[in-house]
Amino acid sequence: MAKLKVAELKKHLKSFDKEDLIRLIVQLSKTSKEAQNYLVAEVQGEAAIAELYEEAKNKIKNEFFPQKGEPKFRLSEAKKAISNFAKYTDDKLLKTDLMLYYVELGTDFTSAYGDIDGPFYDSLASMFSRVTKACDGDLDMLRNFGDRLEVVYSNAGHVGWGYKDDLAESYYSIGWPEDEGAK
Repeated sequence: MAKLKVAELKKHLKSFDKEDLIRLIVQLSKTSKEAQNYLVAEVQGEAAIAELYEEAKNKIKNEFFPQKGEPKFRLSEAKKAISNFAKYTDDKLLKTDLMLYYVELGTDFTSAYGDIDGPFYDSLASMFSRVTKACDGDLDMLRNFGDRLEVVYSNAGHVGWGYKDDLAESYYSIGWPEDEGAK
């Protein structure tokens, strides 16, 4: 597959007139759902982002707890929903919310179905670590997610595979701002 460098793309786009740019962007929006979602988020703003967020959240939930049938349990699909959402917007709060939601559902899944396996818990612990890093020293993020992080950590006590130990490492590495105190 041919690669197009950003500098080369910019140089080429500068030679386009307004109508050519419009035509190109319209054609791009027809090429993939991802391109269309990105453009929708850019053009329609917060309302579209909220809709894309709910769509991503539903995809994550459907992998663990579908409304019909058995869980598909495809962690790659749940993580893809998060990464796709992050491509559409730079909303750190909503992206972090989706990441924590993934960990919460994974932990709840274990409560409902019993222990899974090491790679499953590694995936959850890795995502939990990403959430704690996003919250580290950020008072707004900690206000939004601190209680939920604590609940996930507490609920991990019944899980095997050293899961709670992995979460503890991330959880206790969070730099809580002075006025919030240590958790």
